[in-house]
Amino acid sequence: MFVTEKKEETLLLVGGNTTNGSEILSYLSKDYRVLSAKTGKEAYELLRLNEIDAILFDEDIGDISGESFFKEARVRYPDITRIFMSESRDDQKVMEIFKAGAVYQIIPKPCPPWHLRLLVNRALESRELARRHRFLSRELKFSDNAFRSSKDHMVKLLRESYEFDKLVFASDAMLNVCNLARKAAPTDLPVLIQGETGTGKELIAKAIHGFGSRKAFPFLVQNCGALPDELLQSELFGHKRGAFTGAVSDRLGLFSAADGGTVFLDEISEVSPAFQVSLLRFLQEGEIKPLGADKVGYADVRILVASNHPIKERVEAGTFRKDLYYRLHGFEINIPPLRERVEDIPVLAEYLSRNYAETLNRKIAGISGQVIRHMQAYSFPGNVRELETEIRRMVALTSNGEFVSIEHLSSEIAQALPVDDRIKEQSYINEAGTLKEKVERLEALIVTQCLTRHRWNQSKAAKELGLSRVGLANKIKRYQLIAVGKS
Repeated sequence: MFVTEKKEETLLLVGGNTTNGSEILSYLSKDYRVLSAKTGKEAYELLRLNEIDAILFDEDIGDISGESFFKEARVRYPDITRIFMSESRDDQKVMEIFKAGAVYQIIPKPCPPWHLRLLVNRALESRELARRHRFLSRELKFSDNAFRSSKDHMVKLLRESYEFDKLVFASDAMLNVCNLARKAAPTDLPVLIQGETGTGKELIAKAIHGFGSRKAFPFLVQNCGALPDELLQSELFGHKRGAFTGAVSDRLGLFSAADGGTVFLDEISEVSPAFQVSLLRFLQEGEIKPLGADKVGYADVRILVASNHPIKERVEAGTFRKDLYYRLHGFEINIPPLRERVEDIPVLAEYLSRNYAETLNRKIAGISGQVIRHMQAYSFPGNVRELETEIRRMVALTSNGEFVSIEHLSSEIAQALPVDDRIKEQSYINEAGTLKEKVERLEALIVTQCLTRHRWNQSKAAKELGLSRVGLANKIKRYQLIAVGKS
């Protein structure tokens, strides 16, 4: 027996007593680990002791025929690729071996070594693909429950990446926001969350608390906007009975109630300079002195704050203390408005519509693409909160089993032109022609868009356009409009 230098894949060459066999052995050894056996007995011994990837059987062998060898090898070593090299011109005999499934490939001799190496390489590639196919098929068929468990695991991983607590998104901008929030969560540093009204600042704060070490303790919220100092001091620090008019009993403030947990202060930019001093003192020392009390208490609370306006601008304007700003500036998270991340609108719309439909015990077929395009063209000044209100209203208007369609949109969003429509409108105006021709083209486009929004309900379209049904019908006929948007 002859063994060459070890390579990644192992071939077993059985026979090969001719000059061509030695040449083949030498050529294949450049790319593979090749074991050589002169007899069937040696071949079976090598198969027993080694992990073989492919067998090349040269029919020039004395103690066993190729047909018998391969039939036995197929049973004992089914995963090994089997290649038969033959000089035989007996087509029937060769095809019997092939039809029996005993071999993967039959190669006529003589075969140039370079050609044989190419065939072996392809045979091993097919073997690997077959192995992977069997593995995947076995895994899928092994247990439907196991498959579902794996699927649930993948869904969980995706949700961990693109669903941070109750925040659902698909944009890179929100992914960056949530990645920063994840990093902030395990720390005890204050977090300043900035963004327009309705962007989800409180949800981010809840997620930070929920992913942090204080999640077993309370998360309490206080909106600081438009509250007088005395009332805000009472809400956060507490008061003693008789501290002010109406204080008929002692009150435990939020800081004491949330000891060990988190307090979220919304609209922090609206608090007075006097309250800023009290808050700074608490952040520095953890001191709590209820209104009307003589003694100072302490609480271990993490502070998260939010603002609708950039705090730095308030600092520069002199209405917000610089030292308090730097104390709150442990982490700064800026949530972009919905109009700057329109790719979030489809996933938010689907998520909100599904959830609200469930509360109504109703099934909706989905949201039409045209509705999504109009939503993405709308600026949503109220951000996600406004989108949620719109979705709830649309779902309430949609019948069971129907799609949420353009007719369910509010007039403000329905009138928002998607980008492709705006381009079309601009091109209509810029096209050559007289003023009368340009006006007519634009009028035809406006009428078509209105009819599409109302799914070609001519009564509704005429009402929106301020026309009679007859007047609208005349324009449809005049411009030869086609109900391309009707479904």
